[in-house]
This record gives sequence, structure tokens and C-alpha cells, in this order.
Amino acid sequence: MRALLRSLALFLLPVLAACGRTADGTAGTPAASAAASAGAVATGHYPDLFAEAGIPAAEVEARIEEAFGRLFHGDPDEEAVYYEAGANGHGPLAYILDVHNGDVRSEGMSYGMMIAVQLDRRREFDALWNWALTHMYQDDPAHPAYGYFAWSLRPDGTPNDAMPAPDGEEYFATALYFAAARWGEGEGPYAYRAWADRILTHALHRGPITGATVTARQATAINLFDRDARMVRFTPDLPNAAHTDPSYHLPAFYEVWARVGPEADRGFWAEAARTSRDYFVRAAHPRTALTPDYGNFDGTPWAAPWRPESADFRYDAWRTAMNWAVDWSWWRADPRQVALSNRLQAFFLEQGLDTHASLYTLDGRPLGGGRTTGLVAMNATASLAADHPRRLDFVRALWERPVPRGRHRYYDGMLYMLALLHCSGRFRAWLPADAAG
Repeated sequence: MRALLRSLALFLLPVLAACGRTADGTAGTPAASAAASAGAVATGHYPDLFAEAGIPAAEVEARIEEAFGRLFHGDPDEEAVYYEAGANGHGPLAYILDVHNGDVRSEGMSYGMMIAVQLDRRREFDALWNWALTHMYQDDPAHPAYGYFAWSLRPDGTPNDAMPAPDGEEYFATALYFAAARWGEGEGPYAYRAWADRILTHALHRGPITGATVTARQATAINLFDRDARMVRFTPDLPNAAHTDPSYHLPAFYEVWARVGPEADRGFWAEAARTSRDYFVRAAHPRTALTPDYGNFDGTPWAAPWRPESADFRYDAWRTAMNWAVDWSWWRADPRQVALSNRLQAFFLEQGLDTHASLYTLDGRPLGGGRTTGLVAMNATASLAADHPRRLDFVRALWERPVPRGRHRYYDGMLYMLALLHCSGRFRAWLPADAAG
């Protein structure tokens, strides 16, 4: 009965939207039409927003190649964030460097792998994964981070903090599933699907472990997903495990895991996707659609004791719109995501498309930060779910930005590269044929 009621609700939502308007007052009919059709994973048609904006395909292809070339193989002092680091018995090693902070992060490593698999760059993918397994992965069953990846290390592999940031595991696992579908299953560290299954099993089922870490004489960590809340944690270490981060919610990926992940857990991942869709609606401000950096499970902002500004829209939160927009583009499961993108873009247009700040309170008070490439990139990906004509203005704003370089090229550059792939239709869910429906 529950499944029947949910199916009826999903049918009626787009019909009701066609009779009214979205939350920011724009017509709901285009969204209703889109909701009635299958998403990109089922159809194989991934929207090319650059083409819709009138940008020639050859120029888009050249920009993607330029961006990858500069960020992965450009000048090491001003352009590159990808650095080769010799080899071991499994092959070449490489890492993605946060140039500004001087460390290697699981976030950047997993982003780099996702970019590489989307562009069919297996050498770079394997070199990053080899480095991650060699230096980041904790294989000591007595360590609180057992089964996880250290979120921050020095370029020589020394951990700054051995505990994980769960978005790294989420991107690692999904990139590995895509690699298995594109290139086939290898052996050892390159048994991609087996490693993805292992990551997800620990993420959901790992029990509490107490022990010493680099940053604490004693720490206790649990699993990466709260099984009752069906929600990703901010961190598995207690007591902060009772919170979340809106930008860690990746329902588009959870739907992938519900199709190709460990069979016993597929139902959980489908529920987690639905939970995250509801969470976006609760966490986004009703006027601006801005979300906080950190949040509570009920959708309210969380001002972490060591970082009270985490209750505001800051660097982590830039990515949240990408997460809901890609979910809409791929799966067409929740028309509320169209209203979220419309509201967000209406807010930033009101702030000035070419002049808006990058940091805000949730109700829209500017906190500075200047106009940054990373936020411009994320606001462009929001167009995957928006249905107002202004969505193409945000795509053109991304196109007008050059490939990031200099001291802040890591975060800006990774988000820029992801946005180029999403907005060009080059960021795809690589799945076995029987898992795309």
C-alpha cells in the first residue's frame, strides 16, 4: 500500500504543478512535462546546457580538454592540481593537491577519479586510486577509521587527520562502480566493483571502534550513515556523528547504489535517496534556497562549536544545488528540485549575476567572499533542474569564466571541471545495461 501511495503521489505532483506555479512564481508547466518523462539514466539523453545556450559543440569540447589539460597536466606552479608521485608495485601514483592549504584531501582525490572516469582517462584514475589506497585507506581493524579514507594528508602521505569526510567515500565508491562499467573489473586494487562494495559495506555496517588517532589520544567512530535517519553523517566520530552536511547528500549516487551496490543493502540506499530529497526541501531557505554548510538531521542549520559560521551558506554549501539538480536530471524523482533551482537562481540574479558575493546568511544577507568561480560553476549546474529561461544566463556565466589558476585553483578548479562535465552532458551514470531502468 505504501508503494502504491508513493507512486500515486509522484504521478499527481507534476499534474498539480501544471495547474499552478512553482515557489518563486514561475510557470510550472515545463517542469510538469519533464517530470512525466524518464530521467537521463533511463533515456541515455543527458542535457547539453551549453548547446541550449548557443555555444558550439567544438568549442565546448575544446574547453573541456583545455581545463583537464591545465588542471591535470599543466604548469605545476600555476595550473596543475594533479601531481604524479612515482610508482609502487601496483603502478603509477598521483595525488590531487589543495594548493592553498598544502594538503591532499579525500574530497579532491575522489573528484579527480570521477573526472577521470567521465573522460575515459584510466591512467590518471588508477594512479589516483593507487595513491588513495596506499596512503589514505585505513586497514587496521583496531583503528577508529578502519575501512575509511583519511580526509587530509601531506603530499608525502603523512596524515594530518586520519578520520574521514564521508563525501570522499561517496565519490570514491561511485567512481569505482562507473570504472567497472566502463573498463571492466581488474585485479587487486583495480577490482573496482569489489572495492566499491567494500566501501559501502563499511559505510553502512561498520560498528564502533575506539582507539588513538593522529589528532586524539582516544576517539570512537561508528558508521558513515545513520541507519535510523537514513542519512549521511557529517563525520563518524562521536559526538559529531549526530549531524550532517547538506552538500554530502547525493541521492543521484544513492540511486546508483540501489541498483549496483551490495544486494542486501539496495533497499536502504533507495530509501536514503528519498530521505535526502526531503532533506533538501527542509534545509533550503524558503525564499533564497540557500543551505548551510553543516546541518542537523531535521534540516535545521548546525553551528559547530569550533566553527559557528557553519550555519551559514559557505564553501561546502555551494555544492548542494549541484546535488539536487543532478538527481533531477538523472532520475526525475522529485519535482520539488525544480522549484529549489528556480528559487536559488532567482536569488542570485537579484544579487547581481556578475557581482554577487559567495558567502551569505541563509536569509540572504551578504557575508563577503567576492564572486568566485566555484560558486559560479555550482549555480550553473543548478540549471539542470531549473525551468526558467534565466537558467541559461547562469550557464553562460560559467562559460565566460577561464580555467582557474593560481593559489585557489584546487577547489575552484575541481568544481569548474565538474560543472563543465555536467553542463555539457558529459557527466554520466556508467551502469550495466540492466541497471539503468
